[in-house]
Amino acid sequence: MDSRGGHRRNPYELTEESPVYVISVAAQLSGLHPQTLRQYDRLGLVSPDRTAGRGRRYSARDIELLRTVQQLSQDEGINLAGIKRIIELENQVVALQQRVAELQGAVEGAASAMQQREAAVHASYRRDLVPYQDVHHTSALVVWRPKRDG
Repeated sequence: MDSRGGHRRNPYELTEESPVYVISVAAQLSGLHPQTLRQYDRLGLVSPDRTAGRGRRYSARDIELLRTVQQLSQDEGINLAGIKRIIELENQVVALQQRVAELQGAVEGAASAMQQREAAVHASYRRDLVPYQDVHHTSALVVWRPKRDG
């Protein structure tokens, strides 16, 4: 598991979550000044991973987020506090969508198990028993008399 909670199959496999870009490269790729990246990190807008020496390492996802923050700020006129709240809400939506998918899987599994148990119960019914059918109340009278020997 990486520091952001994602799972990696191979530690050498690069994904969009892999922290590979130093701040100067991330600034160049995002079109922002390195000082802006530091400010966004201090404000908690885009928090890159850190090396053992505390240097920032940005992932491709971080760079995309930097571009989004800049677009919301410059094009949409949203202040940084508003952008932070938007990012938090988007992260909550993603987490809730993942949880819904987990719960749907659990419900489907439980439904399947219930159907299997129901089928097993039906298969265990004794075949020599005849189900009782409710007879409508009538005025007919049936008298039973035991057979007499002889």
